[in-house]
Amino acid sequence: MTTGVNRLRLDGEILGAVEARITPAGIPIHRFTLAHASSQTEAGMPREARCHIAVVASGEALALQMKGLVEGDRVLIEGFIARSSFRDESYRIVLHAQTIEILR
Repeated sequence: MTTGVNRLRLDGEILGAVEARITPAGIPIHRFTLAHASSQTEAGMPREARCHIAVVASGEALALQMKGLVEGDRVLIEGFIARSSFRDESYRIVLHAQTIEILR
């Protein structure tokens, strides 16, 4: 296992509803899907990159940033990826937001 700063930055639009809940420990959790689309260069050739990824935003600071965000809002997420559940063996990934920047 490696340690250090391994962050992913991904921008896109919120797709669908933002789900909010409070954990039994009192931590606010927001979940939504991020729809990303960009043009990249791979092997010297242009390539269209598109994906949908689940995002989890935990904690008070991110809860304040999530207020009022709705489908279609553009955001830049910085965070890390991990399995969606330690109990789930399918290795579906989720982007765990550490910062959210609203792009207007």
